Amino acid sequence: MPTAPSPFLLALFFAIAAAASTTPSPAPSPAPASCPMNLIYVTRFPWDRSSCLPNSSNQTDCCQTLLSVFGIGLARRLHDTSYFRLPTVAASAACLSIFQSQLSALSLPSDLVPRCFPSPKRFVISPEFCAGVQSLRDWTTRLGNSTALDSACAPDLLDLTRCSSCLSAGFQISSRLTSLDGNTSHATNCFYLTVVYAAGIANRFGPEDPRDSVCILGLNVSSTPSPSPTSSSSSRAAVYASSAAAAAFLLISAALGLFLWHSRRQKRINSSSSTAAAASSSCSHPCPNTGAIWYDIRDLEKATDFFSQRNLIGRGGFGVVYRGILPDGTAVAVKHVLESDFHGEEEIISNLRHRNLVPLRGCCITDGDADEGRHRFLVYDFMPNGSLDDHIFPGRKLRRLTWPERKSIILDVAKALAYLHYGIKPAIYHRDIKATNILLDGEMRARVADFGLARQSREGQSQLTTRVAGTHGYLAPEYALYGQLTEKSDVYSFGVVMLETMSGRRALDMSSPCGFVLITDWAWTMVNSGRAEELLDDALASGEGGGPKAIMERFVIVGILCANVMVALRPTIEEALKMLEGDIEVPPIPERPLPLGHGGAVYGEGSNFITSPSLSAFILNPGDILR
Repeated sequence: MPTAPSPFLLALFFAIAAAASTTPSPAPSPAPASCPMNLIYVTRFPWDRSSCLPNSSNQTDCCQTLLSVFGIGLARRLHDTSYFRLPTVAASAACLSIFQSQLSALSLPSDLVPRCFPSPKRFVISPEFCAGVQSLRDWTTRLGNSTALDSACAPDLLDLTRCSSCLSAGFQISSRLTSLDGNTSHATNCFYLTVVYAAGIANRFGPEDPRDSVCILGLNVSSTPSPSPTSSSSSRAAVYASSAAAAAFLLISAALGLFLWHSRRQKRINSSSSTAAAASSSCSHPCPNTGAIWYDIRDLEKATDFFSQRNLIGRGGFGVVYRGILPDGTAVAVKHVLESDFHGEEEIISNLRHRNLVPLRGCCITDGDADEGRHRFLVYDFMPNGSLDDHIFPGRKLRRLTWPERKSIILDVAKALAYLHYGIKPAIYHRDIKATNILLDGEMRARVADFGLARQSREGQSQLTTRVAGTHGYLAPEYALYGQLTEKSDVYSFGVVMLETMSGRRALDMSSPCGFVLITDWAWTMVNSGRAEELLDDALASGEGGGPKAIMERFVIVGILCANVMVALRPTIEEALKMLEGDIEVPPIPERPLPLGHGGAVYGEGSNFITSPSLSAFILNPGDILR
């Protein structure tokens, strides 16, 4: 399943708490309530407070962060008392009051909690919340003493592979709980319980350790020390966590955005009267002034059979795409844009005109209910041959691509990026070039799609950002680790796609017995040892669908050059295109830096590797990577 990732679509508890705000809760106790949570960690944990500072104007980011911080206390309470969430509205109100006091002690605004948590009942549990689970005893009664969550979420989760395994186990267990509950509208509630269990019980470090909170709770960690002292082990973990926080947060928040969207969509289907009311105001907001069609939501619902799962053709961190048939018989792809910090996809692409970009046909914006807000839909021409991902990987191949087709696809993508980088002003950086975002039309010509992460450049200069977004395996290391975004960030991703297309191997191979392996490491090793032919996909190496050996190897070498760890050694996309077309000479591939801690040879024989430099600490200084 493609993931694309935005950084910071929805923070974990923001999504869950908002969706659970209508959950029935017990009547408050008549006796004065005290808070059953210890919130002293709020001033000690090294959480990133920048979005909540008095001069910050982004309340959404602040509330997302605070909900994650509050979630640490809920997970700790579960660990200490075996009870999920809070017992009464009064107890919840008392905890929120203390929470605000702790925030005020950090010199944060005194009205943060009332603004972010207007209703304390959203944190209260009841027997109807999810499958009757209110305590650990209820949990084990329904799921047993040990689940996949207990093993997958136990280790240090700063490793992105282990974090991904924990997240997958979480969805598995939450699905079981939802099935036991029998009410799909409780799906988000069940996922909430799963996450709190993972943070408070399954992970051996506990929710107050960054190795847990960065992955499970989606909490961004600051490398700046908090006013109050922390333990030395937590401090060391916090410093390490800061370099991986953005990538792990993207992974968890993108997946949760999809999960929340699914839950809200189910509620929308169950409330047909509300849907009809929203439809009456469909497309009441203007589409970009580009001649694109303004579609009525009722036409899009009819075209997609009310966004039926059988019409689902793709999903990512920022949207879910359905196939539809318009009344005139035209096949279209309808993208339901998920709410996120990355808005304006239609504004970015509406003026783009290129043979190798998926054009925008039209859009629609509807006013939903108070919980859901606006719904944004973008309508594109349907690409009948799917994505490149559908054709090049084992087990997914619709048919084996020939060398002429692969060559044409690679050149098409290069031309699309050259247009984005140099054909328009200001230039656009796509930020999410990957096989699933390269669609194939009826003539098998490639069209770059999904501009949900695209960003316009600032007069061609590099940009520094704390909001790293994209897909693991395709992210340039200077962008993933240091937030530096340039045109060559897209070039790196393009190089990875080239290597995937030529070899039939995925960007990030999780099946290796030595851990995960980046295709860039493997390809460099094969070529450097004189075994470039072994890198080619069977369909190319067999000769049946292959081409001239020298040209195919040239494409491989250009892919390796584009995916070089150091920015300065990568070609621009224009230079890469000229190399591919044979207009300029292809330079020899340079050496790759060794990861920190390995003094000898890092790469093993064949496909067995020890580590992947692009996700490791380098012997090189950061400045060497960024130059």
